[in-house]
Amino acid sequence: MTRTGFTLIELIIVIAIIAILATTVILVLNPAVILAEARDSQRIADLSQLNSALGLYLATSGATLGGAIDKCYVHATATATAAKCAGRHHISRTTIDPIPGREVNGDGWVPVDFREISGGSPLSSLPIDPTSSNTLFYSYATDTGSGFELNANMESDKYALEVEAGDGGDKDDIYEVGNDEGLDL
Repeated sequence: MTRTGFTLIELIIVIAIIAILATTVILVLNPAVILAEARDSQRIADLSQLNSALGLYLATSGATLGGAIDKCYVHATATATAAKCAGRHHISRTTIDPIPGREVNGDGWVPVDFREISGGSPLSSLPIDPTSSNTLFYSYATDTGSGFELNANMESDKYALEVEAGDGGDKDDIYEVGNDEGLDL
């Protein structure tokens, strides 16, 4: 009578080989970096969508941008401070109000009533940073009515080097989009 199957030593060897391969794949792929890059992609998509909505608002509503002139608005944690905007925008004579809301009716962190766009708001709610921490958050600044800038800080080294430095704005360490990326408030 012959027995078919694997011996205990053969099974241990196969399990050891699978463990070595799994460890190698995890070290090569580095899931933390992949997740950071995915969040950075989301930041770019969020600000692109918001940039388009602001452009549409300016083109169709005939109004100027909401909020007080020379102000910076932040969506961050409840402890948002003036230093956050000052680090991203050239804030000197500006007051900064933390506005944590996501409303598109002018009460959100971008104080523009997107419902005034013919056809209604293209946004159901204002985007927020995927982590929304003390260093990773979105900010919005406006000048005397039609100029605006949206900012985000990239989390991964890849996006920090490729996107932040090449976005056309005046800061190489912040992702800047808008119709006035060098907004000098």
